[in-house]
Amino acid sequence: MRTPFIVGNWKMNLTLHEVEEFLDAVKGNLPDPKEVECAIAASSIYMDVLTRFCKEETNLKTAAQNCFYKDSGAYTGEVSPMALADMGVNYVMLGHSERRKYFGETNKMINKKVKAVLANNMVPIICCDETMAKRKTYDEMNWVVNPVIEALKGISEDDAKKIVIGYEPSWAIGTGKSASGAEIQEACFLIRETLKDLYGDDIANQIRIVYGGSVNARNVSEIMSQDDVDGVLPGKSSLKAKEFIKIVNYQNN
Repeated sequence: MRTPFIVGNWKMNLTLHEVEEFLDAVKGNLPDPKEVECAIAASSIYMDVLTRFCKEETNLKTAAQNCFYKDSGAYTGEVSPMALADMGVNYVMLGHSERRKYFGETNKMINKKVKAVLANNMVPIICCDETMAKRKTYDEMNWVVNPVIEALKGISEDDAKKIVIGYEPSWAIGTGKSASGAEIQEACFLIRETLKDLYGDDIANQIRIVYGGSVNARNVSEIMSQDDVDGVLPGKSSLKAKEFIKIVNYQNN
């Protein structure tokens, strides 16, 4: 049985004061991690305050929004996976559509980052995109599946069990227009079938697949009811503690 996984992606938002207010508000209001695992993906400048909080509030995990594929070196401005692991970070989000769009990240680069994150005993959340243009040309299958295949090149079966796959159609991110439950299920089913081709049924059925794209407290229950959806990646709706609390407690709504 795959444990539901909800990761709030703050992106490049919030001040330190707002982060502290958020963490204070969610304290004691998160579900049992055996029922729903919760995490926050924050900017690297907030990793210290977040990891310190999570050592006390064990119902919340930490996720970095990105990292480099080498542990150290002359890479000004990059974030070391080794340093993140040393801080106690649990997850690292890789290949988000915004990273691909604005910073030119490629599947080959993301594959290197996946290996670096796993080597440092953290879990990669590998995001794959789908564009409205591709959907209109009925080519969405190749677009969704190929980033998954490329990101997992050289990843062993044991490591594959640990990963999380994030399905995030770029046309739904930040637009207020979420994909329908049926559309989300179709894509996540396709991703799981691809994982079965790569690693077999047993391993594929252990890998969690989460959806991101205009997720909120109103639509989370429908999204989570889909057979191959194991969690969500709320963005804007995760910036307010009250909304985030509603989303992670969707089973009680």
